[in-house]
Amino acid sequence: MHTIVSGGGRTLHDGEVERITRGRILEAAERIRPYVRRTPVMALTEGELGVDAEVVLKLELLQHTGSFKPRGAFCRMLAAEVPAAGVTAASGGNHGLAVAYAAANLGHRAEIFLPSLSPAFKVAKVRSYGAEAHVVGRHYLEALAACEARARETGAMAVHAYNQEETLAGQGTVGVEIGEQVPGVDTVLVATGGGGLIGGIAAWFRGEVKVVSVEPVGCASLAAAFEKGERVAVEVGGLAADSLGAAMVGELMFPIARKYVSGAVVVEEEEIREAQRVLWRDFGIVAEPGGATALAALLSRRYKPAKGERVVVVVCGGNTEPGTVV
Repeated sequence: MHTIVSGGGRTLHDGEVERITRGRILEAAERIRPYVRRTPVMALTEGELGVDAEVVLKLELLQHTGSFKPRGAFCRMLAAEVPAAGVTAASGGNHGLAVAYAAANLGHRAEIFLPSLSPAFKVAKVRSYGAEAHVVGRHYLEALAACEARARETGAMAVHAYNQEETLAGQGTVGVEIGEQVPGVDTVLVATGGGGLIGGIAAWFRGEVKVVSVEPVGCASLAAAFEKGERVAVEVGGLAADSLGAAMVGELMFPIARKYVSGAVVVEEEEIREAQRVLWRDFGIVAEPGGATALAALLSRRYKPAKGERVVVVVCGGNTEPGTVV
């Protein structure tokens, strides 16, 4: 099955959802404003992708470090006093880059733990920002365990990739920008890994705009959670595992997703590859697999917009070797 509807709008305990309010997201936007880019949007001409919808690309891959992740990283570090030991994070790559970049800009020491599936160039780029990089285990959860042990040992501040309130509020600022840049938006397509980005965006729109998750078949943790009605662990692998390979969605984002995410679409790896090719061929955009995943839902027709629907596709990451796309 490739499309699973979440039952968005069901009633949950209000406190679970209200932890990430619009007010907190606006506070996050003000806090991080000096440190992040307001990324551009690009409206496509009618019928350009062979769909009747009005399609707009939110080019979040043009954010510092090549993905949306600095929003949450800066928000976390600016919200509390960072200890002398600095910060530590576990990441498949993009979050680690963001934490290393934010730490360098704010004058903090950083240690990043990455699994062996992380591309070598991402590991090297983490080190280029002055962070200490450790390659541990094969998957994200193994790197996370090593990161948490290191934080206990040193007293460093842990900056989680998706399961912290400051991270969710920071990523929610993407939703603030979409609302301002694309008046009358009907739908936002968002690639999901651990769920920080879609959780923040959904918390901002609060059901007033349809927010749809898109995941690769090899790491569809939110689709599985919707199907089971609870967070469940899934096997992780495939083309986009370095950026979307969370075995389980975050505890903080799942109540938000159950209430405000309209559904989950699962796409095949070749459909992601085709989305990468289209972005390069038609627009000169080099996107990593995770960054092209949301567009894959539209191109494959796994998400079928209504005629005239105004759809924003978040192109969330561009950290890949150009030769893998062209």
